[in-house]
Amino acid sequence: MESSEEEDDFPTIESVTPQSKIDSSYQSKFEKGIRKICFELLDLKDAVENLCGNTRAKHMAFLRLSEEVVEMEHELNELRKQISGQGILVQDLMSGVCRELEEWTSANGGFIEADQKSQKVDMKNPLQSEEEDHRSNVLENIDVLLVEHRVEAAIELICAEEKSNPQLKGIGDPSSTETSSFKSVFLKRKSMLENQLVEIAEQPSAGSTELKEVLSGLVKLGKGPLAHQLLLKAYASRLQRSIENFIPLCPCYPGTYPATLSNLLFSAISMTARDAVQMFGDNPLHSSRIVQWAECEVETYIRLVKENAPSSETVLALRVASICVQASLNHCSALESQGIKLSELLLVLLRPYIEEVLELNFRRARKVVLDLAGNDESLPLSPRLASPLSIFSASSNNVIVDSGMRFIFNVKDIVEQLTRLTIVHFGGSTLIRISQLFDNYVDALIKALPSPSEDDSLTELKEAIPYRAETDSQQLALLGTAFTVADELLPMVVSRIWSVLNELMEAESALNKTTPSPSSNIDFKEWRRHIQRSLDKLRDHFCRQYVLNFIYSRDGEARLDAEIYLNGEGDDLVWDSDPLPSLPFQALFGKLQQLATVAGDVLLGKEKIQKVLLARLTETVVIWLSDENEFWGVLEDKSARLQSIGLQQLILDMHFTVEIARFAGYPSRHVQQIASSIITRAIKTFSARGIEPQSALPEDEWFVEAAKAAINKLLLGASGSDTSEIDEEHILIDDEEVSTDSDNSPSSLSSVDSFDSFASATAADLESPIYLTDSEG
Repeated sequence: MESSEEEDDFPTIESVTPQSKIDSSYQSKFEKGIRKICFELLDLKDAVENLCGNTRAKHMAFLRLSEEVVEMEHELNELRKQISGQGILVQDLMSGVCRELEEWTSANGGFIEADQKSQKVDMKNPLQSEEEDHRSNVLENIDVLLVEHRVEAAIELICAEEKSNPQLKGIGDPSSTETSSFKSVFLKRKSMLENQLVEIAEQPSAGSTELKEVLSGLVKLGKGPLAHQLLLKAYASRLQRSIENFIPLCPCYPGTYPATLSNLLFSAISMTARDAVQMFGDNPLHSSRIVQWAECEVETYIRLVKENAPSSETVLALRVASICVQASLNHCSALESQGIKLSELLLVLLRPYIEEVLELNFRRARKVVLDLAGNDESLPLSPRLASPLSIFSASSNNVIVDSGMRFIFNVKDIVEQLTRLTIVHFGGSTLIRISQLFDNYVDALIKALPSPSEDDSLTELKEAIPYRAETDSQQLALLGTAFTVADELLPMVVSRIWSVLNELMEAESALNKTTPSPSSNIDFKEWRRHIQRSLDKLRDHFCRQYVLNFIYSRDGEARLDAEIYLNGEGDDLVWDSDPLPSLPFQALFGKLQQLATVAGDVLLGKEKIQKVLLARLTETVVIWLSDENEFWGVLEDKSARLQSIGLQQLILDMHFTVEIARFAGYPSRHVQQIASSIITRAIKTFSARGIEPQSALPEDEWFVEAAKAAINKLLLGASGSDTSEIDEEHILIDDEEVSTDSDNSPSSLSSVDSFDSFASATAADLESPIYLTDSEG
């Protein structure tokens, strides 16, 4: 019993479902679901394909239907023509019947009056009145003329009908509904004629005569604004075709294509304006539209010139721009007689382009000019421009001369590209750029000169400078080249610009113009002063470095210091039979004498440059002495031992410097002014230390005569002297070794050769010196 109960509680193993059966059952259901989805997708695909096929078929059916509609329209037009022809036949038949009935009625006058009336009433009902016949004939004739494209006859017919029936133009109210219907049909025919005329006018093959006839027809039909619009459109289309045909040829004519484009453009504008006046009269509205169209075409013209121009930094681009200005402004002047003013707009559009080309050309010129170590290519300069610079070649190794020639060549090349009208409007801007280029050129020359603050150990800085003028002859050749370029060659090169601008200014002054052109505002004198200031900058740099190299030794010690006026021997120079200036000023005299000799060889034929340069050197010495605080600090120091002989020596040195300038023929006024201020300050300094000027100093004439005698002695030299120039190291000897004896003094340091080269002065000139006015003061 127990065993049976246990069997009931736990089922047997055979009642459990195997896992494989479960998997197969679920797998079959999953596969069925997938198959079902696949079938549905296939059905959907078929439905989409059917839909696409139906859409394509419907589209093709629509296209066929459209073609059939077009064919039906053509057939309807043919039917209308046939119906109108049949109508004409019917009208002719009816007219013939009416005439026969009238003849029959007149022949049979015995009919009773009632029968006649009834017959007349019966005849009026099927027949039209004469007015209706006329209208029908007009419409039929217009249709025939339109079909045959006989536009001139159609225009005459329509104009004649409008003239006979003012109601057709909208004047007055129509008298009846029949008139109103005829007017609508008539205007429809008129619109069809206008459309035909527009189609003819828009044909590219339409000639000028045909176009004018069509536009005249539109004007007769009362469509003047439309005709004017078609005129502008036709001429614009012709201009565009002409330009499109010429543009591929622009590379073949790089220098003249702007003139051809300008001729095409402004000829079209002029022809359009002339034909418009002939056809439409002098209508301000039409003139305004022509000007607006012309302005748009001018903008297109400027754009085409820019797009086909060479690179803006080339001289050819400047030539292209100048020709564009010249040709365009000439055409604009001619158009002003027709009432079309485009000059201001043209200049506004051209100014940025011209300024850009000028700027890039001067940038290119700046690179070439500032390249002191540039190539050795020969420049095609005329002998008139090259010969004044060639005299400096032997002294500067051709480097500085080549830079001057490159400067003149580039400026000349730029100026030659400018046409007259380009100079009128852009000459001032060109001159300003030339002066700026000269400033850059002078800055490059200044870098080639040795600087007083240079350190010989800074080799890196020297390597960065391609050329350096070390010797006196090289430096003088550099200065001579710059002065020759500025004073002789540059005025010749820019003379063409100035002649045009002078004519412009004279014309403006004659016309009393209150608003002169920008180019005429530039002042030639001010421009020349700007060039001169650049030259003064170069000259002053040379003089400053030359004087400082003379005053200071390589060790930085001053050769000209206040100690020479503190340790003087003796009590008074007045009792000395041959008073001489101090050693530094004797050395200055020798340096100027030596430099004058070199200048006579390097600056041959340039006496003006020599005198101005040597005068500025003398002036630089006294300016340095006047502004040197260290020098005056020593004299004004309370611990310094001041003696009257020191004051006398300082005053004699100043008079000696003034007499150097006077004796050599230099401008001396500025030197004399500065020397006077130095003497005044020295007297004030020595007076503050108890030295009375009245008792310590002789008359001014004594100093003048002593300075003249010192110059004469230094020029003539002492007997038995073998030296020919001043030994700079001798200036640095101790005061105990300094002797004022004539046999050992530096007065023996000048020879006969140097005497001849120093302004060719004689002793007789000392008695009557020539006082010159300082032109630069």
